Amino acid sequence: MIKADSADVHWDPQKKTWRVRIRFGGEVIKRPVEDRKIPRDAADEALRKLAIETARGDGYEVDPGTITISR
Repeated sequence: MIKADSADVHWDPQKKTWRVRIRFGGEVIKRPVEDRKIPRDAADEALRKLAIETARGDGYEVDPGTITISR
């Protein structure tokens, strides 16, 4: 697996779903999370887990300490 620099989980008000951005080097991968029903008021730990699983699904490993959450 490739080590990602960081990840960001943010709420998309138009689509009413969470989105994950994975950063490594100068690259950014954006992934919608439409297949899971995670509520807008989900706990930070659930959102960090979501970012880790999303990154893993694309072959990246992300440190939980580098994940930011924007509500």
